[in-house]
Amino acid sequence: MDQQTYLKEITKAVSFFWKSKQKQLATSVDKSNRGAVVGGKQMDGFISLLKKVAENSGVPRSCIYTKNNYLPGFFRSSKNWDFLVISPSKKLIAAIELKSQIGSYGNNFNNRTEEAIGSAVDLWTAYRENQFPNQQAPWVGYIMVVGKDIGSTTPVKNNELIYPVLPEFGKASYIDRYRILCKKLKLERHYTSTALLWTSSEKKYGDVAEDISLNSFLNFFAAHLKGSADEFK
Repeated sequence: MDQQTYLKEITKAVSFFWKSKQKQLATSVDKSNRGAVVGGKQMDGFISLLKKVAENSGVPRSCIYTKNNYLPGFFRSSKNWDFLVISPSKKLIAAIELKSQIGSYGNNFNNRTEEAIGSAVDLWTAYRENQFPNQQAPWVGYIMVVGKDIGSTTPVKNNELIYPVLPEFGKASYIDRYRILCKKLKLERHYTSTALLWTSSEKKYGDVAEDISLNSFLNFFAAHLKGSADEFK
């Protein structure tokens, strides 16, 4: 896939993200940043992008799920994923989680980390326990959009009162920490692929690292779907 293939759609997704974020803040009762942190609608542009990639890869629309995407868990009853591809025979082909954070980094980074790890561990344990029988392992993805501002690019102090932290966290900003998280989620095979996108306005965005770029993520996603073509016949 050429880097320009979905450039227009990515730009539209970022623009929608910011417009939705501003709308959430304007309508928030307490006028805090909470609506911008927890609101899910702002990622709908990226959902549309994933849907287009799936359709272009030969997946029928009826096999793409973007609402009420509950998958059975192991540690909990079920989890509502953001984007699913399920074959006509009900095989789980792909599951993707999308998250974002603009501001309130100190209050929410650990929450985002725990959510990402927990969702993956729960899904893979359920898979091991045959909750998705008679199929190959699904493709599991994670996309994070993070704001690029003074709060996310300033080095963060580590808590080392008892034990030292790993060296890579030394002088790391929150964007650095998200980069470390996304790389390690993939390294430890909690997710098949991860993507980390920074943005500072609806017209400014970019990848934090090439191996966790959005374009790389979409390439892997499309390749998996095309390799699963027989499941949609």
